[in-house]
Amino acid sequence: MHVVKMNIETIQFENNTLRIINQAELPGKFNYLELQTLEEVIKSIKTLQVRGAPAIGIVAAYGLYIHAKNLYNQNMLNQKKIYEGAGLLVHTRPTAINLKWAIDNMLDSFIKVTENSTLEVLDRLKESAIRIHNDDKEACAAIGRYGSGLISDSMNILTHCNAGILATGGMGTALAPVYTANILGKNVHVYVDETRPVGQGARLTYWELNQNRIPATLVTDNMAASLMQSQKIDMVIVGADRIAANGDIANKIGTYGLAVLSKYHRIPFYVAAPTSSIDMNIKCGQDIPIEERSAKEITDFWKIESDEYKVFNPAFDITPNLLISALITEKGIIRKPIKRNLKFITKF
Repeated sequence: MHVVKMNIETIQFENNTLRIINQAELPGKFNYLELQTLEEVIKSIKTLQVRGAPAIGIVAAYGLYIHAKNLYNQNMLNQKKIYEGAGLLVHTRPTAINLKWAIDNMLDSFIKVTENSTLEVLDRLKESAIRIHNDDKEACAAIGRYGSGLISDSMNILTHCNAGILATGGMGTALAPVYTANILGKNVHVYVDETRPVGQGARLTYWELNQNRIPATLVTDNMAASLMQSQKIDMVIVGADRIAANGDIANKIGTYGLAVLSKYHRIPFYVAAPTSSIDMNIKCGQDIPIEERSAKEITDFWKIESDEYKVFNPAFDITPNLLISALITEKGIIRKPIKRNLKFITKF
């Protein structure tokens, strides 16, 4: 039995200092990046130095606190500037709802103390950011406990993108059941999709699993069908950047294809995400905004000039709820979405 190295912390906040693992440089270089300004936080999110829906929400929360602290030091802390900073953070990446959820929570704390001293404003914002971070750690652990019950000994699990320690404030979402099953003594093997075009699976998930001694095999994205046909996959677990009220999900591009393949091959397809990823204001997946990223993410890999190619590069796709076996959340396992209410089958 192996022990997950939780000393690998994607986000560190100590002595009012925010540090993140610079994921843009993994796996070749492991280092922490200190973020001291709102501009640096925004850049870290936009350039994927930090990524993963829960992680960017946490970093954005700390970023708003840092912004308020810097404004206070310049004797410029006021409601208008806080809201301006919040607006900039919310629009850094449009698909993951955790980002807006975290900022809304921060603003709620700010509103409650705006008539009091500026020092109390800072204290409240700091407390809120730390609470969001700690709550995510607890949510990840709970997802791991619920999800590990779905995993039997000697299972082969396919995952897509990165939804582990690097994507959250804790032990991950999609990978949390894997880590927990491992801690419980179950032998688990993970097939890791490389996840083109940025390679979050190849660069991040495989590296993370290797750091924690979880047996893993890296495969290209177009190998999934063959693996399933050969009966080498027992289940698929992925994360989610946003979940609509009807249970449709938005996740890294390529997720929908895996769901279709899983349905055809009768393989369980699970989505692991905290309830903060559920957006009850979005009726269905078609209403979720999909981020389109730079053509260079595709063309640079092949060392070709991007202006010579017409490129379509959506970062996410939509998977209909009918293709999803269950949602694994920190509150339980959701089997069937019913209109605008999500029915939990696990009692808690």
